[in-house]
Amino acid sequence: MPIGTLRDLGCSGKTVLLRLDLNSPIDPTTHLILDDKRFREHLPTIRALSDSRVVIITHQSRPGKKDFTTLEAHAEKLEELLGSPVTYIDSIFGRHAKEAVHASKPGDVLMLENVRFAAEENLAMKPEEAKKTHLVRKLSAMADFFVNDAFGTAHRSQPTVVGLPLAMKSAAGLLMEKEVSTLSKVFSGAPRPVCMVLGGTKVDDSIEVAAHVLENGIADTVIVIGVVANVFYLAAGYDIGKPSTQLIEQLKYQGEIRKAQDILAQFGDRVIMPASVAVRQNGRRAEYPIDRIPADTPVMDLSMDALTALVSTLKKSGTVVFNGPAGVFEDPDFATGTFELLRAASRVEFSVVGGGHTAAVIEKLGIERDFTHISTGGGACIEFLTGKKLPAVEALEESYRLFG
Repeated sequence: MPIGTLRDLGCSGKTVLLRLDLNSPIDPTTHLILDDKRFREHLPTIRALSDSRVVIITHQSRPGKKDFTTLEAHAEKLEELLGSPVTYIDSIFGRHAKEAVHASKPGDVLMLENVRFAAEENLAMKPEEAKKTHLVRKLSAMADFFVNDAFGTAHRSQPTVVGLPLAMKSAAGLLMEKEVSTLSKVFSGAPRPVCMVLGGTKVDDSIEVAAHVLENGIADTVIVIGVVANVFYLAAGYDIGKPSTQLIEQLKYQGEIRKAQDILAQFGDRVIMPASVAVRQNGRRAEYPIDRIPADTPVMDLSMDALTALVSTLKKSGTVVFNGPAGVFEDPDFATGTFELLRAASRVEFSVVGGGHTAAVIEKLGIERDFTHISTGGGACIEFLTGKKLPAVEALEESYRLFG
């Protein structure tokens, strides 16, 4: 089912509620924003609405967290990047907010207070239920249209994400549209062979992705790295040493070993595990085959031999989807695997990267422009790759059905 786009809305001179995801790392002492990547990703959508009254709804963190704060600094940062005024409103839907929106003119950009200051926004609920919330009723009464550009929260079922599209004519912003269309291409139309590289510490999500893409013929091969690889080593009967085994227990991933065994039993010829690893031994990097990992050393990276073999596989791929690092890349001694695999992935015809840590590494390496697409949403991206419909996308489809 289609979703509406900015081209469908005709919102010149109108008031548009624009849902962004500006949730960013913040210095807990100074409240300075440490990374403005998400701000930059939303600029094209804001500029495309330059002849509308734009009312931004966004959030920072969640209740109980140290970085749960007001959006004054966010409005200042956006103003700096946009090169035109952004007015911070210290209210979400109170009289102050309503009066500011009413007084605004086409071309004005307003940013409402952190929407998660409203208790209802922190609840997961069905769209019909979300539509009836006080938050959605008050916000929808303030504008003509709703535009959702917040792909980073697309996997959430919160009122502004799933309720507003049912309350008013809605569309995807340019970033949301790009994310959905590019990630959809992974499922059909991506150049073959398709290789998924699944790493990092989110083992349960990665195993769900691996099962889905292998069962449905979406990926030709799946390379497992990082903690994901350690779970597959255990599933294949290898002893990965006490520190790495304990880490899997601490992360409560013992149940994933059985799922990894099922994947290996069914698709073992299409799952590639690094044949050797780098460990920390006596404070230094040392390399061992996976059947001879010393009992008291933690696995920290791929070995150089394993890296060479995996790079060779990537070079033969038409599409690479990369999610999660190969090891403890923050330590220069163990960053090689992650860095070199990313460099190899950037050279294929169609390359997609999940958000989070991997995107941060790419920026550090200065190779962002070499990738076809770097997703802005780690959780949303990986959920999309498991084949699940994202609540935000479903809500936009429903809005298109209801309002055209």
